[in-house]
Amino acid sequence: MALDLTNEASSGKSHATEAPHAEDRQGVIAAAVYENGVRIQDIHVEDAGKWRSRPNAVIWIGLHEPDAALLRQVQREFDLHDLAIEDACKAHQRPKLEIYGDSIFVVARTAHMVGEEIAFGETHLFVGRGYVVSVRHGASTSYMAVRQRCEASPAALAHGENYILYSILDFIVDNYMPVIEAIHEEVERLEDRLLRQRLEKADIERLYLLRRNLLRLRNAAVPLVDVCRRHEHIDLPGMEAALQPLFRDVTDHVRRVQEDIDALREVLAFTFEASLMIGQSEQTEISRKLASWAAILAVPTAIAGIYGMNFDEMPELKFRYGYFVVLAFIIGLCLTLYRFFRRARWL
Repeated sequence: MALDLTNEASSGKSHATEAPHAEDRQGVIAAAVYENGVRIQDIHVEDAGKWRSRPNAVIWIGLHEPDAALLRQVQREFDLHDLAIEDACKAHQRPKLEIYGDSIFVVARTAHMVGEEIAFGETHLFVGRGYVVSVRHGASTSYMAVRQRCEASPAALAHGENYILYSILDFIVDNYMPVIEAIHEEVERLEDRLLRQRLEKADIERLYLLRRNLLRLRNAAVPLVDVCRRHEHIDLPGMEAALQPLFRDVTDHVRRVQEDIDALREVLAFTFEASLMIGQSEQTEISRKLASWAAILAVPTAIAGIYGMNFDEMPELKFRYGYFVVLAFIIGLCLTLYRFFRRARWL
């Protein structure tokens, strides 16, 4: 569920001067300038270009589902590439990192639980010397907590735009864990139910949906490994050596998420297979019981069919106790077959 940063622009430090409210324009959640890690002023998007050349200053703008006009305004202020803006207008991009001159464009997929379903969103990040622009699409958690955490650590925020990028990516990856934990709890409930009783059709459908959602979550998380590794090993614009271990830490978190997803998908596959095997076992047991009773009932049916034929000369036909002898023979043979099938565990 997307949350707006309605109070984020008002959380400036004591050095901040009176400034226009960034959220006055639809789609703009927050827009502020930071100098040496301290928030000094809230700004309008139209004024962002004036602050780019200020030493030790970083502009951080947060947008939520902006229209094309707002994105074009941002493009003019920061000289963003046309292809990056075109991608930012579309909310269905694969996670990636693109380099355009002295700036980079990052796409990351977000995820959080809404009821029993995973809601996926998308975040586009424009990062260049002296600015960071985040564009959120769809169901995405607000980055208010990220901004507040960064503002609470001016020394760390003083590292500039790439530290902000790290903080946002770390926040996105950390939000994958509650999703995995929620799915893990549901998988355990399905496993327990499988051990107690047979899964119903709705449970089987839920198993399939969970595996599909985990695959979508894996496709959203795993590409971030490449994004973070490129920050570790490639000289990107504005990258400091001190920040590379931070991106390495995010990579480790993504790999852990990947391992947890793969483990859960295997458990779901085993649960599904176990459910099928239990169902087949029950069907086999029922088939054995039916076959056993069919064999037992075949004895009186066959004998009764023989004695039901219209012949004058038949064994025991004129015998006074013939009926009782044949009846006792049928009962004895049926009991023998019953004991045989009981020992064979067919009954």
